[in-house]
Amino acid sequence: MVVLTGHTLTLEEVKRVLYRDELVIASKESMEAVERSRKAVEEIVANKNVVYGINTGFGKFSDVLIAAGDVEELQWNLIHSHACGVGEPFPEEVSRAMLLLRANALLKGYSGVRPIVIERLLDLLNAKIHPVIPQQGSLGASGDLAPLSHLALALLGEGEVFYRGKRVPAIEALSTEGIAPITLKAKEGLALINGTQAMTAMGVVVYLEAEQLAYESEAIAAMTIEGLRGIIDAFDEHVHLVRGYRQQVEVAARIRDYLAGSKLTTRQGELRVQDAYSLRCIPQVHGASWQVLDYVKEKLEIEINAATDNPLIFEGGAKVISGGNFHGQPIAFAMDFMKIAIAELANISERRIERLVNPQLNDLPPFLSPAPGLQSGAMIMQYTAASLVSENKTFAHPASVDSIPSSANQEDHVSMGTIASRHAYAILQNTRRVLAIELICAMQAVEYRGVENMAPKTRKLYEAVRNIVPSITKDRIFSKDIEATAQWLKGVDWPFFLQTITPTNQYS
Repeated sequence: MVVLTGHTLTLEEVKRVLYRDELVIASKESMEAVERSRKAVEEIVANKNVVYGINTGFGKFSDVLIAAGDVEELQWNLIHSHACGVGEPFPEEVSRAMLLLRANALLKGYSGVRPIVIERLLDLLNAKIHPVIPQQGSLGASGDLAPLSHLALALLGEGEVFYRGKRVPAIEALSTEGIAPITLKAKEGLALINGTQAMTAMGVVVYLEAEQLAYESEAIAAMTIEGLRGIIDAFDEHVHLVRGYRQQVEVAARIRDYLAGSKLTTRQGELRVQDAYSLRCIPQVHGASWQVLDYVKEKLEIEINAATDNPLIFEGGAKVISGGNFHGQPIAFAMDFMKIAIAELANISERRIERLVNPQLNDLPPFLSPAPGLQSGAMIMQYTAASLVSENKTFAHPASVDSIPSSANQEDHVSMGTIASRHAYAILQNTRRVLAIELICAMQAVEYRGVENMAPKTRKLYEAVRNIVPSITKDRIFSKDIEATAQWLKGVDWPFFLQTITPTNQYS
């Protein structure tokens, strides 16, 4: 069980909630802070103090005062008018993450909502009722207004949700689970939609999947090294220690670990003096991507515990401040940076694929074909990888360099962080397929070399994937193989690749 406090949520806990359906509850102390914050809002309403978002309009309408009798209608209107999302919905795990992160943010006790709002968010989460949230429509400031409005609709019993494998009206799923819809009171609508939870939820899912894919990319690269009879000397620890990057040292250590006991690797001068960069520089390139992932992890772990709505309530209501914590710039930068890091894993993988299939670059059968000329073998798989890599280059253009004014120029600079996170997800899917192609080609190459000569760990990978993708003995529809391998890479628990590599003393 994961206990939310508003301050201590970790990515590992998020992973357990998203992928293992772990139950979530709010801590007693955090709920007490929520109650104190709510009391401050109710006093503001009762005393008719003018406070943005409580008894005023929104955005450019911030100077429009709202009568006390219209405060609840103000919140209802806000959610409905802002539910303008379009396009395909976010994946269910992203919607699930948004419920979790929004509840955690409100539990910090600076937002002024009633405890029932947080309880309903957690009710939906624990019942696996996931709001259908269109992906397009957020500028990334004032927070993810459109996506979070679609999330809020589900609390009201409106809109649609994913439930038990189907897309159904929210009220139907709520009724089945015995969950009553809520009516929003003063400030609660604004507190639900002012925040960065769409871009952050998408970013968390991309990060968690990218972390696994980065490990997988190293194991796949290790098999490629065997298929090409690569030179192991380039992974010697001394080489990487003198460069000084921890991540590079760790990648080299994992490659050595995967290849321990292999009879297919070579030494300097045995077949050639040195390998091409796509083999020799795996620790330097993959290690640099790990540096970016470490940066992104740091930013996400701050953001998933951040108060990002507006206004924020301090000192029991004595201080209510309109600020800009909803601005997604930190996450926008992190997502754009992650896009580059993930795309680079595909870039170098595609170059390794080329070395596996190009007869001018190896001594293997041309295009790994069982009957070169009559059968094309892996020729067009390399085309597909090249296409995906080129598409990634388009997606990798930074979204955060763009901005466009909104709300009659009141909101005159925005982050585009949600676009950045969505593009990161697209790059991730493309990269997983590129690595699937490399794995298929590497397996074919090691068969020509002799599977019995593989390292124990790479052979374990080979045997696992051969259960879903057979050897290429005749041309077939390879699209099915690529998708099956990609799905395996996404779903595998990866028990032996995630072993802890003992660091050197320099980094311990």
